[in-house]
Amino acid sequence: MQETEFSTLLYRYFFFGWLFKDASRGNLFERAAAWRHNREQARWLPTYMRRWFWCGAVLYGIGGALEWMLQAPGMSAIFYVPGAMSVPVNAVIGVAWLGLKLMPGPL
Repeated sequence: MQETEFSTLLYRYFFFGWLFKDASRGNLFERAAAWRHNREQARWLPTYMRRWFWCGAVLYGIGGALEWMLQAPGMSAIFYVPGAMSVPVNAVIGVAWLGLKLMPGPL
């Protein structure tokens, strides 16, 4: 069994692109198969949303604690910015999840 590198595991823990297939290539049957595959894989998107939410909340909390306890707004910004970036990432994941659940497949 081949060991997966830590960087690959970390990437797969936070980013979901590796789960999906390109549904814009191939003939009608290949695109439909890719669409079905992507719809099945969409069940994992709420898991990714939870991961991003909790990481953002923890980072934002660390930033708040640093600002409150150490009075270091510059140091807290190091944690605030990635914590705040989890909000648009969650918005993108939510739109992708809703799109895969609600949109019709390729014609």
